Amino acid sequence: MAEPEILFLDEPTTGLDPQSRRQIWGLVAAYRARGGTVVLTTHYMEEAQRLCDRVAILDRGRLIRLGTPAELIAALGAEHVVELELESGGGQGALDEATLRGLPTVTEVHLSGEGVWALAAVEPERTVPALRALLQERGQHLLRLGTRKATLEDVFVSLTGRALHDD
Repeated sequence: MAEPEILFLDEPTTGLDPQSRRQIWGLVAAYRARGGTVVLTTHYMEEAQRLCDRVAILDRGRLIRLGTPAELIAALGAEHVVELELESGGGQGALDEATLRGLPTVTEVHLSGEGVWALAAVEPERTVPALRALLQERGQHLLRLGTRKATLEDVFVSLTGRALHDD
């Protein structure tokens, strides 16, 4: 196969199993290491974060943000995400975005269609104890609680107000 200066890839790993996806990522990385330029369109934010030097986030055909993955993630104002899911049915006080946004070091709050809250937090070690106290005060019980590093998917949801699979 030829070695073009610019390689255009449109959703190159859609429908692939994880092993095949990683093989494609390896081929793209090797091509880039040899000096090739790749223009990639993808809905997989992990793929963009791994393979791209610069990312353009489009929403409904409109450019809404452009930058390196690190710049876009830093623009969230927090590099960590606290995710929580509550048991259904219990407790006297439902949570809302305004209440969660008032927790220490929280900069962004989103609720997914699956009932999982995602809180962008600067210092999750301060956010989590305050969250647990709030839940206890309101009689709410956790089904799941975790923390992770912020990703490009968090950036997309923050900028568009919806997850990748929402219309």
